[in-house]
Order: sequence, then structure tokens, then C-alpha cells
Amino acid sequence: MNMEKAILLDRDGTLIEDKNYAYKIEDLEILPGVIEGLRELQKDFIFIIVTNQSGIGRGYYTTEDFHNFNNHLIRLLKKENIKILKTYFCPHLREEGCDCRKPNTKFIDEIINHFNVNIKESWMMGDHPSDIQFGINAGCRTVFLTTGHGDKHLDDLKSLEIKPTIISDNFLEAAKEILRLC
Repeated sequence: MNMEKAILLDRDGTLIEDKNYAYKIEDLEILPGVIEGLRELQKDFIFIIVTNQSGIGRGYYTTEDFHNFNNHLIRLLKKENIKILKTYFCPHLREEGCDCRKPNTKFIDEIINHFNVNIKESWMMGDHPSDIQFGINAGCRTVFLTTGHGDKHLDDLKSLEIKPTIISDNFLEAAKEILRLC
């Protein structure tokens, strides 16, 4: 049986505008280049979202609010013929020390086994150093996007000695670069 290649996607600041703990559907705004980039990538990859959602742990919104908001995003992408197979999320605060908050890799074994993913041929895309460290810890290649909070964290990458495979300020250009490297 052939193994799948996956694009593991952070959500806020990667796929959608990061509006500081957004959970209201009217605040959902897909970032430029995302639809086009996902269309390019879906020929070769499956899509799975892996997102930290500490707004739940902070009491800013509920798990139900998260699902309603996230399901709206999934529906918008589906209208564009883009399929997200699953969303994994961590509702905890960093201080809680859970094993599901990126860069921890609790979800990786489930992703590999459930979706028959070849993690070495897969990619993680995100706008935080923790997204890139998650990808590195998982054993896949990585894209650091300077969309969302990424611009603020470029220096953090250097100081933490985290080296993404690609750094890009545009989702579509990053998608094209992934395809060039595959």
C-alpha cells in the first residue's frame, strides 16, 4: 500500500488571519495565496491541521466555539474543492506542560497510523518557532511563514537555532517551493 505525503498546517497566521484568539465566524479571513497554494499542493499531498488553541484554556472561547469556527473554515475550503482530513488541536496553556501542545508530537503517531503518512516525505507549515520545531521533532521538512506572527519570530528562530527548510512571506510561493523540492 502506498503511503501518503501530508502537509501539516498550523491554522491561525498560516491559513487564516491571526486576529488574537479569533473564534467568531465573522472574523474568519483566509490569507492571500492559501487557496491557490493548497490547490497546487493537493495533487501530491493530503492536508491535516495541527493547531495550538490556548484561547480555550484561557477561557476566551469554548471547545464548541473552536469547532464551530474551524468547521466554517473547513466548509469554505471544501467549496474550493480543498479537503482537510482532520484537525488536531491543543486547548492547553503552555504552562500546563501537556504533551499535545506543539512542539510536542503527541499527534504524530496518530497521524502516521490513521492516515498512512510517510512523515519523512511530509511538511509542516506554520508561523511560530513551535510549528517548525514540531515539524523537526516529527521528522518532516518545514516551512516558516512570516505571515501571521512569523515576522515577529524571525529572530527567535535564530536564537533558538531552529532551521526551517523554507522561509517564505507568501503561502502560494511556499507551496511552489515545496513542489520544486519534492
